[in-house]
Amino acid sequence: MKNSKRAISKINRMLEMPQEVYSDMPKITITGFNEMIIENFKGILEYEDYYIRINTSLGIVNINGYELNLENMTNNDIKVTGKIESIDIERKFD
Repeated sequence: MKNSKRAISKINRMLEMPQEVYSDMPKITITGFNEMIIENFKGILEYEDYYIRINTSLGIVNINGYELNLENMTNNDIKVTGKIESIDIERKFD
């Protein structure tokens, strides 16, 4: 099994595929202070207009601000808009 995972990883590197495409690794994109996209999220843990907690495979992303909204949710991606003041990550250690 390890050899097949290594072979797939080697093929993906040769094809220059980003890791978040072939794994559940989260990718966070922040645009200014008003927009954030999290790819490969697992679920929403808490949602208020001033605080959002989102679960990922690596841990929990805490977003603080005001007038926060969840937009454009799919099974894999979520877009947070509003006045983002801070972001904190509670990393999981396996």
